[in-house]
Amino acid sequence: MAEYDLAIIGGGPGGYVAAIRAAQLGMKVALVERERVGGTCLNWGCIPSKAMLWNAEVVNLVRDAATYGISFDNLRVDMGSAIDRSRQVVDQMVKGVEFLLGKNGVVTVAGDAEFASPTQIRVRGADETVDARAVIIATGARPRALPGLDPDGKTVFGSREALALRERPERVVIIGGGPIGVEFATFWHAYGVEVTILEMLEHLLPLEDEEISVQLERAFKKQGIKFITGAKVEGASVRDGGASVRFSARGGEQQLEADHVLVSIGFTGNVETLGLDGIGVQVERGWVKTDGALMTTAAGVYAIGDVTGIMNLAHVASAQGVAVVERLAGRTPPALDYQHMPRATYCAPEVGSVGLSERQAREAGYDLKVGKFPVRANGRAKAINQTDGLIKIVADAATGETLGIHMVGPMVTELLAEASLGMTLEATPRELGWTVAAHPTLGETVKEAAMAVNGEAIHFWTE
Repeated sequence: MAEYDLAIIGGGPGGYVAAIRAAQLGMKVALVERERVGGTCLNWGCIPSKAMLWNAEVVNLVRDAATYGISFDNLRVDMGSAIDRSRQVVDQMVKGVEFLLGKNGVVTVAGDAEFASPTQIRVRGADETVDARAVIIATGARPRALPGLDPDGKTVFGSREALALRERPERVVIIGGGPIGVEFATFWHAYGVEVTILEMLEHLLPLEDEEISVQLERAFKKQGIKFITGAKVEGASVRDGGASVRFSARGGEQQLEADHVLVSIGFTGNVETLGLDGIGVQVERGWVKTDGALMTTAAGVYAIGDVTGIMNLAHVASAQGVAVVERLAGRTPPALDYQHMPRATYCAPEVGSVGLSERQAREAGYDLKVGKFPVRANGRAKAINQTDGLIKIVADAATGETLGIHMVGPMVTELLAEASLGMTLEATPRELGWTVAAHPTLGETVKEAAMAVNGEAIHFWTE
């Protein structure tokens, strides 16, 4: 039986980051992982999907080559090669994480973990028991299924199965217009797939600011990506290598035929095999319940990342992992402010946001001043021929506090660092406006939107 200061169950972006930071702080750490380190994000989520989306961007640029004075004959695009490249990127990244864990002295144990007690973990597959003074649950989450549409790896997919699809289908129906749905729509459409997104709520990306969602919908219509909002899926049938999806929208029932169906309607925590009932860890609606310090209802047992259901984002899991181990080491890290966590979606155009949407701010009782700047008025955007989008800043009229920054446009996910830093340092729109942005850059759009809050934008006229 091995004894450790800290045991972590799950080697995703929450677990492996927590393990490395804990080792840096002098702890003896064991990391239990049943598959490959990196978790869903690195192996079957964030990283491979972004590699594929870059392939899609290259395909779109090549198809538009005549705009840039380039001509050629017999263009051929191979979706399978995009999948292969994404797996190569994953392999490189996994090896990098394995190297870092080893160099930091983290002991990795391969197998399925089950609690024997709050301080003792049995690892099935490794025939090993791990004793630790503290344990972090970082087992992540998996996609939820719809009744009658369980992923079969052939016709009905979750995101994991979709990331391995090498042969280009003719038609795909995507159920769910959240980040996963719109990202896969962007990728498949670039390779000539007829895509239709069915979203139950009023807009695509329904958790984003409404104006941002509307801008994305306009861009999708311009590209020819089909979507139906206010669509409730009533049922589906799979037969003859295809699927038929029934849904109600606009007061009537409709039906779509497709080669494949991607179900992207949300997630549920990976909790079933951990033996949590036996140690007093409370689970609510599929998520591990935690307090403000991310401790579960069992003393000494913590939970971070997607398994908590707090905010299912890789960078949030990493931040939570660092916060927990810092406290275990006797330090006092700043409290995590989930309202200020950045959110990124890598469709085309990209979407990024931090803070309150306009609707959320109004519902919270704020008197608002809002600044907007269209991407089409930015010189760099025109130079790269990507002008769809909007930058929007929501501010408290009484105090000048920046409440939210919302963006849709080319590479706006790279502008999130500036937006997040501004929010963290409590920069007002006036201060953001006084910040000198290099010209010509896309970052100027944030400056101009900030200036627009007070009616001072230079490069755009509004009545």
